[in-house]
Amino acid sequence: MAVTSTRIGRDEVVLLMGAVPERLSGLVSGLDEPRLAYRHAPAFPTLRETIGHLCEAGVAVDGLLRRACLDGLRELPVRATIDPPHDPDLSPPVPELLQTFARVRRRTLDLLRGLPPEAWERTVVDPLQGELTLLEVCRLVTEHELAHLSQLRGLIALLPAG
Repeated sequence: MAVTSTRIGRDEVVLLMGAVPERLSGLVSGLDEPRLAYRHAPAFPTLRETIGHLCEAGVAVDGLLRRACLDGLRELPVRATIDPPHDPDLSPPVPELLQTFARVRRRTLDLLRGLPPEAWERTVVDPLQGELTLLEVCRLVTEHELAHLSQLRGLIALLPAG
């Protein structure tokens, strides 16, 4: 009996990466500042913090992918870029964060769609995770971003009635 892989392929990765900014905008549209700043408990992030993290990390990851594809850089801080250790910059308004993320992601998707199949197997070296193919990097990005979308849905569902 043949074993089939459940790992998503490059077409699915590109599709999912493209859906994240749109899905994020849809989830948070119509939320006012008090709801964005609401903290459910001390250990929980606010919606604004999660949105800021997702947008800031998304833009940084897209820059990392472009450097790998266009500049051929091999040593890249993949994990640190996907999940930076610092708090996101929360000074821009949420609509501006969302617009920037969507614009940068569209450019990255155009680049990824144009890659030949062998380019997806190009490897980069992350100091924390070792050698990864470009496809594996995109899978990590996708998994991370989808987890944050799920987190946002949960936080939104728990908002007090306003």
